[in-house]
Amino acid sequence: MDLSPSPRAADLTARVRAFLAEEVDPVESAYHDELAARRAGAGDPWQPLPVLEELKAKARERGLWNLFLPKEHAGEYAARFGTDGGEGLTNVDYAPLAEAMGRSAIAPLVMNCNAPDTGNMEVLLRYGSEAQRRDWLEPLLDGRIRSAFAMTEPGVASSDATTMEATAVVDGDEVVVDGRKWWSTGVGHPDCAIFVFMGVTDPDADRHHRHSMVLVPRDTPGVRIERLLPAMGHFDEPLGHGEVSFTDVRVPAANIIGGPGRAFEIAQGRLGPGRVHHCMRLIGLAELALELACKRALERTAFGKPLANLGGNRERIADARIAIDSARLLVLDAAWKLDQGGPLNALSEVAAIKVAVPNMAQQVIDFAIQVHGGAGLSEDFPLAGAFTAARALRLADGPDEVHRGMVARLELGKYGARR
Repeated sequence: MDLSPSPRAADLTARVRAFLAEEVDPVESAYHDELAARRAGAGDPWQPLPVLEELKAKARERGLWNLFLPKEHAGEYAARFGTDGGEGLTNVDYAPLAEAMGRSAIAPLVMNCNAPDTGNMEVLLRYGSEAQRRDWLEPLLDGRIRSAFAMTEPGVASSDATTMEATAVVDGDEVVVDGRKWWSTGVGHPDCAIFVFMGVTDPDADRHHRHSMVLVPRDTPGVRIERLLPAMGHFDEPLGHGEVSFTDVRVPAANIIGGPGRAFEIAQGRLGPGRVHHCMRLIGLAELALELACKRALERTAFGKPLANLGGNRERIADARIAIDSARLLVLDAAWKLDQGGPLNALSEVAAIKVAVPNMAQQVIDFAIQVHGGAGLSEDFPLAGAFTAARALRLADGPDEVHRGMVARLELGKYGARR
């Protein structure tokens, strides 16, 4: 097992870090201040700030655009819309790039590596028709539009996707989409133009072949953004999470991705690499939290001592370092196995990182908040938002319990246990 990045990936990692230090870090605080002012009434927080477009242009000039493109599927798109070098990256190669971007709230967006767009673009790369890639993938890769993924539903336990109530019924040369989705990330962005919608097509098929994924343009009649949802008090502008209703929405049957009944297969292909991306970004966020905690613990004194020397904080710092490094190795192991044999080769490993990393990050960030005292709860530091992100990821792409169940089932299966 070789977890070291290729020379190209090592070069890109250094360039991403330099870009963050030189271009993103100096303006990020002012970006969040301006966003907070807009939320307070000084403008529309859902309209992207001009600095984002300026940073996107700089990222493209440096060849730091669409870094997520997978080596096995990028093809011509890497040369046209990706980094210099004209090819995509393996999961192991992309992992340190995702970690570096994870330290910033805006870096993934600036480099066109933001969820859910990356996952939706990978779906179109792997399963989309030529027309679907022309009409939707290319504008996404070019950064002209954004997208949303419509899977989770408010009326059922979405941790079990087979309970889904939304439908995508083929009617001649059309597919009729009906249902209500929520936590569809990205719907608040004014450039969100396309939904990847998952619904039941054939209720009589076996439970993993009933569903289809359908491309639904946002401006199709019958699509309605019912409300935008705050996550623990934050709306996450300019992307946002929305509740969306689909009422007798008709689109061409050619908008079905990969053909009817393939949604579970597509979701598995989408979520494996996507979970590696999520987890590595979160490791970057945990690194930032530990860095801030260490600086605060050395700069502040109480009862005549630096905070680092009070209340067991040295042990907590050591535990945080051990936890972060352990989690990183776990994710790289999952990434390597994905590279070697695809999602089916890494079912347990991908499920394991989805449990381990958000829980680790939540604990490290919580410690950093504690060291900062009341300041850690404010918007003067990125810790409250980081904690929210870590907590949310314990639900996004499946809750902890589902992933633990997968790990346990595969482990018990080694000893003859039936599902």
